[in-house]
Amino acid sequence: MSTIKDLKPAVVWNNFYQLTQIPRPSGHEEKVSKYLYEWALSHGLDAERDKSGNVIIRKPATKGYENRKGVILQGHMDMVPAKTSDSKHDFLKDPIQTVIDGDWVKTNGTTLGADNGIGVSLALSVLESKDLQHGPIEALFTIDEEQGMTGANALSPMALKGEILLNLDEEEDGALCVGCAGGVNVTATKKYKVQTAVPEGYKLYRLSADKGEGGHSGQDIVLGRINANKSVVRVLLPLLEEYGCLLVGMEGGSLRNAIPITCHADVLVPKITEKTVVKEVEKLTGEILSEHRISDPKAEMTFEPVRCAKVTEYVPAKDALNFVKALLACPHGVERMSEMIAGLTETSTNMAIVKICGGEFFVKSLTRSSVDSAKETLALREKAVFELIGCKVTLDGGYSGWKPNEKSAILKVMKDVYKKLNGKEPIVNATHGGLECGVFGGKYPNWDMIAFGPTLVFPHSPSEKLYIPSVGHTFEYLCEVLKNIPAK
Repeated sequence: MSTIKDLKPAVVWNNFYQLTQIPRPSGHEEKVSKYLYEWALSHGLDAERDKSGNVIIRKPATKGYENRKGVILQGHMDMVPAKTSDSKHDFLKDPIQTVIDGDWVKTNGTTLGADNGIGVSLALSVLESKDLQHGPIEALFTIDEEQGMTGANALSPMALKGEILLNLDEEEDGALCVGCAGGVNVTATKKYKVQTAVPEGYKLYRLSADKGEGGHSGQDIVLGRINANKSVVRVLLPLLEEYGCLLVGMEGGSLRNAIPITCHADVLVPKITEKTVVKEVEKLTGEILSEHRISDPKAEMTFEPVRCAKVTEYVPAKDALNFVKALLACPHGVERMSEMIAGLTETSTNMAIVKICGGEFFVKSLTRSSVDSAKETLALREKAVFELIGCKVTLDGGYSGWKPNEKSAILKVMKDVYKKLNGKEPIVNATHGGLECGVFGGKYPNWDMIAFGPTLVFPHSPSEKLYIPSVGHTFEYLCEVLKNIPAK
């Protein structure tokens, strides 16, 4: 049976395979940072690691190309650690197990890490090559892009000398990205006093939402997939408000930049109204799943009794109702589409993580927009919702979007090279995802930047998969672009 090491071009796929063997979830890049640094030294290249863990590798120009503008090849070394509810994978210890399915590489139940492992692999393959023609190259591999662009923010504005940044974190073969959305985290917290005198005459049930596709909270938010957190609170509201149920706790989502796949809430149901409650839940969950029968056909919602469980505390009824109402009122999804680029989401928010347990209410959303004022306004709306129930709300981790450069010289070069190779024009677009280019632009305002890469679908979810033919296309294109970088 073939593996990804048997795919072509071998140099790219072998580098990607090596990365799949190194655990590298966001916030835990120590091993991969060390690997990249030592890899560079083993190939006779100049390399350095900064205090944050970013790695910079330098390769001199080939003969005759010394006068070309310097190019920075850039990708991030971390990956989103998302998995299905039944997966036993440990992202801190286990290698990623890849599967070849026709023209796609995927996994069984976890993210693939092609976001952005394949971009890093493309850059390593250029650095490793002995026969490519190119000017001076610097490769920048950043840490923690997915959680907060920590590596990009920590980068010194004196670390790099190149003038052109080729970001390898875009996910559509044949497309050149010239702009991206900015983002900000909205986090609300509140303490509550748990009730420990659990009343008699109740039965414990677990309300769950699971098996949705999830996905990237920027690129996939427009697809209308089910948000497990929002689905659960929609059912909880009438249970608490009309049927006298008590909330024991709730937990959903784990990653701020991924649409939440799973959520569960434990509920005490009065035995005298148990049958009525079960019927009401069946009705509501059926409606929710029916609404998503096209956008998320595999999604499930269940409401089942919990056997042999002893409940020692629950959320005070008034607090529970306030929490659920606020969660229901808080925005989620697409707020506005772009007026400039057809089909592009301008502004959105993702209610990513919810926890209600042990005396604390916690919710985190990631709000995005290519228009900074729209991003800020939506974040303030979310803040207002939770402040109305007495929460402490913080807005942090904010980053600006990347505004397209109408006078980009490298865009013209890349369009010309693409047309020469493929006989047609590339797509020029922007993304609703967050790219580090927005941060880099503030540190290196002289950089001329383009983002591109092979076709990758459903990043940030266990459905993530990489289109095999596009990897070879992208590598060939990258090599030809480097050959055609203009003189200084």
